[in-house]
Amino acid sequence: MRLFTGADTPPLLGYDSGMEIMGIKIPTIVTENSGIRCEGCRQPISGTPFRVSVLDIIATEVAPSFESASPINPGPFQFCAKPACPSQWMAANGWYFCAQSSVREIMRPVQLTSAEAGAALGLCDGLHQSDHEFLPA
Repeated sequence: MRLFTGADTPPLLGYDSGMEIMGIKIPTIVTENSGIRCEGCRQPISGTPFRVSVLDIIATEVAPSFESASPINPGPFQFCAKPACPSQWMAANGWYFCAQSSVREIMRPVQLTSAEAGAALGLCDGLHQSDHEFLPA
């Protein structure tokens, strides 16, 4: 009868075979498949994604009913390192982007009503003092 030790068997893909507690081998996953995809280009993201959340600065006084749906998903939405991806994501949703702001971790939704846009949503970082300048993303 032959006893196998950790040195005799090759480690399984993604597992660290060196962990033992009181003689019991415990394979631990050290790498795993990642299903994180960029919201803009839909490509897999390697490393830490850039996350954007859409949050309103004013909380409602009454909690919404469970029967009604939220007007927008607050996220977080994840993007790769390409600077064009957040704009692609906004354009795909039909949203506008404030030219006075930058894409940041927290974006503020602004309800827009105009003749050309109808009822649309604009995103702004809320860090500027001047008037909004919404452009199609």
